[in-house]
Amino acid sequence: MRHLGILTGGGDAPGLNAVIRAAVKYGVGQKGWLLTGIEDAFDGLIARPMRLRRLVPRSCGGLLQRGGTILGTTNRGDPFAWRDGKNHAHDVRVELDRLGIEGVIVIGGDGTMRIADRLMREEGVPVIGVPKTIDNDLGATDQTFGFQSAVDCVADALDRLHTTAESHDRCIVVEVMGRDAGFIALHGGIAGGADVILIPEIPWQVDRLRAKLEQRRNLGRPFSLIVVSEAARPLHGEVPKGRAGQAVVDALQAAEPELDIRLTILGHLQRGGSPNATDRVLATRFGVTAIDLAAADRWGQMVALRNGRVVGVPLAEAVRANRVVDVDGEVVAAARAVGVELGG
Repeated sequence: MRHLGILTGGGDAPGLNAVIRAAVKYGVGQKGWLLTGIEDAFDGLIARPMRLRRLVPRSCGGLLQRGGTILGTTNRGDPFAWRDGKNHAHDVRVELDRLGIEGVIVIGGDGTMRIADRLMREEGVPVIGVPKTIDNDLGATDQTFGFQSAVDCVADALDRLHTTAESHDRCIVVEVMGRDAGFIALHGGIAGGADVILIPEIPWQVDRLRAKLEQRRNLGRPFSLIVVSEAARPLHGEVPKGRAGQAVVDALQAAEPELDIRLTILGHLQRGGSPNATDRVLATRFGVTAIDLAAADRWGQMVALRNGRVVGVPLAEAVRANRVVDVDGEVVAAARAVGVELGG
């Protein structure tokens, strides 16, 4: 009987529990394997007492639509980071061997995938990666689960803010997540009918923003919605971390003191709540494929969506580089074709 571990690392994202559910129902329910959940990423193996739980199909009730992760997660679960005067990476391997766990399914973003890749290369820990990030910026996969749910959240917020902006002839700036890439801002902004979308891949210029607002006023539309990725930056100058939306507000207010402008930061609303149908299906496919990769002993690979098919790719390839928005691509071109100002 095979015995695997499974854990979730990094920020939470809608669909994490759906991956766990699929792995349990397939690996345990269909194949008869043992699956041990490791709580709080790799910290669950390092903690004393260890934080582990046996996962069985009966424990999967309600997980498909449940947000967050039943296994818990942490952004500080790097066993290579020195804590308590030591590097705990080797301890991970020792504890897995002691527990009889032959390999671990690791669900996480780019940081978690890099930890998994390093554990396999340096400590010989067999791992299968499952990509997770609402930012959709993980390399080697066309899409990550959680992204579409985050886009839905942005689109819904813009639908609600549109009526307020229109009622008050107001400019509303909406800051959304996207640590290094502008996928959420771009897709959510298009879906929600934003007038301006600012992403890190295209530095913005305040004169272009003012020109867009003036154009709308001349057309009898004295209100606007501006979506700003948290990593968006002006063409000239720097923006302190966490103040991308405020920087746009300040720049426009300085240029037009009479402008009625408000800032809304969606923040962790984009991470929380139930995954949408698209993410539930993708997460299920990812969980099933992770079990298939383990069954074939294809350790050191990450599940990936490629041209509509879920396949396995080398972890080393997956962590080589993050994805960013293609500024010459079809989605950006479509935004511009319908009159969206991209700021640069």
